[in-house]
Amino acid sequence: MYNFDEIIDRRGTNALNTDGFRGYIFHAGPEKVFPYKDEEFVRMWVADMEFAVAPEILDAIRARVDRRIFGYTGVYDSGYYESFLRWCRENYGWEFPQEELCFSPGIIPALYQLVETLCAPDEKVLINTPAYGYFLHAAEYNNVNVLLSPLKRGDDGHFTVDYEDFEARCADPKCKVVFWCNPHNPTGRVWTEEELRRVAEIVSRYNLWLISDEIHCDLTRTGVTHIPMAKVMPGYRKLITCMAPTKTFNMAGLAFSNIIIRDPATRAEFRDRDKLFGMVNTLSLTAAKAAYDLGGPWLAELRAYLDGNFAFVHDFLARELPEAVSYVPQATYLAWVDLSRCLPGLEDLPGFFANEAGVLLEGGDGLFVGNAAGYVRLNLAMPSATLETGLERMRDAIRRYNEK
Repeated sequence: MYNFDEIIDRRGTNALNTDGFRGYIFHAGPEKVFPYKDEEFVRMWVADMEFAVAPEILDAIRARVDRRIFGYTGVYDSGYYESFLRWCRENYGWEFPQEELCFSPGIIPALYQLVETLCAPDEKVLINTPAYGYFLHAAEYNNVNVLLSPLKRGDDGHFTVDYEDFEARCADPKCKVVFWCNPHNPTGRVWTEEELRRVAEIVSRYNLWLISDEIHCDLTRTGVTHIPMAKVMPGYRKLITCMAPTKTFNMAGLAFSNIIIRDPATRAEFRDRDKLFGMVNTLSLTAAKAAYDLGGPWLAELRAYLDGNFAFVHDFLARELPEAVSYVPQATYLAWVDLSRCLPGLEDLPGFFANEAGVLLEGGDGLFVGNAAGYVRLNLAMPSATLETGLERMRDAIRRYNEK
């Protein structure tokens, strides 16, 4: 029913993916040049998709545009809450009272604000590595120190929590907040109920705040079920859950996220510190509600398409680059691939692939905080033909490098 093979030209739309990669990946401006023209790159980097937004969502936006006035907008009735609650109940068997639901333009802006709210300057935030870089930036922006607890990698490439190290960091008397990522970015782990319970027990023991970033919760592989941390910690007051339709339904530019805060005092302070004083984007609210009401069939087909892309990548790497260490992640549309044996001694993987393959990607400790040397993160949310081109270019560049 939906066409995920369509190739859509995003250039000239001020998209970060096409027009902002120099600043984000390379910390450079237009003066930075490559052997490839901008339009020749295969873009496998930032976590948005190369797929058209579901037509049901576009129709809802058009209908709202036809109302012709875009005045100050807030969430004043229960309609959105009821849509989101129904989604959570049907997909995760979880529900929460309406008063706990807050809003932010994004989960990362919410993290910045929550660290500001919860932490004194001499306190610390705990992060598992590898990690999404903005976890670190949210702490640094607020002049809060960071504790890093590396995940353990097995021989098969899968990551698990190092509970002994995690608890040792939690026991630091200055530790105040744990950033928890479920499903995990960049490894793609969906934590089991047993794993979640062990983390919850440690966090509870030291009476820490736990901010659970669950933005990838809807993007699991077929047959895999996400468990919200809130189900595992039903009575824990210091839990904050973050979800967003914008990641699931490829609407990052519409900037809208759900921040569920149990503690009344923290919730009130979060709203008081809201830099947008309670306002939301008119079209973002419309799109988010339509996504939860009408987006299920589109998401089901998307997940099946992504399953196919992951199977293709797994087979391609096993056949063409057997030294690469990879696995099909349980969630996200991001492959986490260890290329250290393919490119021994090479540190600047994004620079190498941009210049030698015409492929834009992210990787290494600089972008993923730590515990990421030799790794690249590949966005597979693109037409399969484009994905194949990108992988072939990467393979050829690696072979040329090793022939020198």
